[in-house]
Amino acid sequence: MKAIINIFLKNGVLDSQGKAVQHALSGHGFESVRDVRVGKQIIIEMDESDSVAAKEKVAHMCEELLANTVIEDYEIEIQA
Repeated sequence: MKAIINIFLKNGVLDSQGKAVQHALSGHGFESVRDVRVGKQIIIEMDESDSVAAKEKVAHMCEELLANTVIEDYEIEIQA
């Protein structure tokens, strides 16, 4: 089973990397870009046959280690 975790800064948290990317895009002629948020994706292959249990385990991983839940949110997708 594969877990895909997308981690991104919460709304209201300054994303300086996103602002730098937005500025660079504007400098390359993409003026229509209003905002950019940069996140990270983690893909975990796991030995788990129950998708509900897998999602619970991955959520625990996020809460304990993978995401800084003070400033970051995350989304989990489980693929069989």
